[in-house]
Amino acid sequence: MIESPQFPPLFSGEAVTRHTDPFDKAVSRAIAGVDSGTIFYSESSDTLRAALVLAPETPLEEAIQAVYVAQIGLAESLGALAPPEVPVYFQWPDRIKVNGAVCGGVRFATDVSDPQAHPNWLVIGIEVPFLPSGDEPGENPNQTCLYFEGCGEITPMALLESWSKHTLLWLTYYMDSGFQRVHDEWRPRCDTLGKMIEQPRPGVFVGLDEKGRMLLREGVMTETVSLIEFAERA
Repeated sequence: MIESPQFPPLFSGEAVTRHTDPFDKAVSRAIAGVDSGTIFYSESSDTLRAALVLAPETPLEEAIQAVYVAQIGLAESLGALAPPEVPVYFQWPDRIKVNGAVCGGVRFATDVSDPQAHPNWLVIGIEVPFLPSGDEPGENPNQTCLYFEGCGEITPMALLESWSKHTLLWLTYYMDSGFQRVHDEWRPRCDTLGKMIEQPRPGVFVGLDEKGRMLLREGVMTETVSLIEFAERA
């Protein structure tokens, strides 16, 4: 029997049925007016799927920065539970990498698309594979799971608990200190920073600006790319 995870103050949890996507459930409940801080999660043993509902009090261009907070929370929780030699990095905008291969990521949705509009809700979901989906090790070197990376002792519910605690901690830092502290923590964990990338568009990933937008340089031109472009629509 899977033990129910314990969440920190200000957060609460609600398990979804076996065939329900926690992210879809979180979006539907957010539209209906569920409390901010509610985490919907699946009790699957092979993949952690969970989604946090937030009620931002800022325009979307600021509220979307919470996606970086959730990524840091996931990286720190993996760092706390995984063996010390297992490196965890980000691939902008939404992938988590373990030992250089993609190992899940985040997704997010909100009810507005205008950067200056105030969203009623923001849902941030995470997905982390614990067991292989059928591929043998090495068949797809760009994809991995925690089992292949020596993290077989970690359980999805333990990671969910840890993610909720680290995410709440960093949300507190973010609300107290603004985006700069989040940026300073996120930046060293991004393994494509300063490199030529092809997605979302070709160019050199220079960094993030003060609003958390990607700075992408192509030739002498530098453009910004916002996380808002990758938000799912309800």
